[in-house]
Amino acid sequence: MSTVTESIDVNVPVQVAYNQWTQFEEFPQFMEGVESVHQSDDTTLHWRANIWGVNKEWEARITEQIPDQRIAWTATQGATNSGVVTFHRISDDTTRVTLQMDVEPDGPMEGIGDSLGFLQRRVKGDMERFKQFIESRGQETGGWRGQVEQSNVR
Repeated sequence: MSTVTESIDVNVPVQVAYNQWTQFEEFPQFMEGVESVHQSDDTTLHWRANIWGVNKEWEARITEQIPDQRIAWTATQGATNSGVVTFHRISDDTTRVTLQMDVEPDGPMEGIGDSLGFLQRRVKGDMERFKQFIESRGQETGGWRGQVEQSNVR
C-alpha cells in the first residue's frame, strides 16, 4: 500500500473549495485519467479511469463527510484505495486543501510506476488543476452541505 499526501492553497473561501470538492461528477475536468464519476446516492460513487494505459473501475463509499472540514472514502470493490481530503481556513479568501490517499498498486507495472513517483506527480498535478479550476471560476459549480457520520455508513 502506498500513501500519497499533497496540499495546495487555493484562493477561495473554505466553503467554496469544500462545495466544489463535493461535486464529484466534475472531477474529470481536473483529475488526469479520470474518465467519469457517477454519484448514485449520498455516499456511493462509481469511478472509471485510465491509469497508466489500463482502464479501471471501482465503487467507493464516503465514510465521513463534515462540511468545510473533511471528506473520507474507501473503495468497496475494484481498485483498492482510500483517503481523506481536508479543508483548512488560512484566511477569509484562502483555503489549504490536503489530500491523503492510500493506493494498492495493481500488478508489477503499477508497482514500478509507484516506486518511480508517478502517483505522487499525478496527485500533485490534480491538485494544481483543482486550484486553477476553482480559482478561474471564483465560485463553486454546486455543493452538497449534508453530513455523513461514520456511524451512518452502510
